[in-house]
Amino acid sequence: MIKSFSVDEITKSFIQIANEAIESRRRFLVSLAGGSTPMKLYEKLADVKIDWSRVHFFWGDERCVPIDDDGNSFGQTKKILFNKIGATNIHRVNTDLDIDSATKDYIHTLSLFASPPLNFPRFDLVILGLGEDGHTASLFPNSIVDVNEPVIAVTAQYQDRPANRITLTQKVFNEAREIWFLVTGKNKADILNTVVNGEKNLELYPAQRIQPTNGNLIWWVDVD
Repeated sequence: MIKSFSVDEITKSFIQIANEAIESRRRFLVSLAGGSTPMKLYEKLADVKIDWSRVHFFWGDERCVPIDDDGNSFGQTKKILFNKIGATNIHRVNTDLDIDSATKDYIHTLSLFASPPLNFPRFDLVILGLGEDGHTASLFPNSIVDVNEPVIAVTAQYQDRPANRITLTQKVFNEAREIWFLVTGKNKADILNTVVNGEKNLELYPAQRIQPTNGNLIWWVDVD
């Protein structure tokens, strides 16, 4: 499903999904994305009323850089959202560790919220972005398509994308109840059309690997 990008509408939908999850399951599990576009949503969320004590924040991927580095998604979200809402249930990728240890640590964290028979959580909401090359999270073109692990370390450099990242895989994303792609800007128009309407090429366009098994997939897209 494709919807018109509106921060207000996206915020309303976030609140609705969060409240429904809290009412039904007593918690709301959300996987966040980094980048400038999602930050617009996080800024808006800082001013809304949700039972934040029941919201658990995770990340779809993270760069292995210090928290105060502009490339660290947790660090950026902390400034914009967490410091304002007093969030306590934050399950970040521990970038203080080496990449292999951080990967194992994140797998363990996910297992604590597992939804059997899965050994990882079934997220209530996953937020993703779309790169001009068709990547999403840190699943890059020509990366391995068939993965069995919920979390992998990205140690190879893809084009101009630095290595040393940790990412969830489609194995986790596709089990989510709701998946959102937030896509804005003219520079994303061609790749959006290719990913949504073009021939399937999961190796070249990793965003096409996101195919929920029993959930909703929504593309929030601006006019450009």
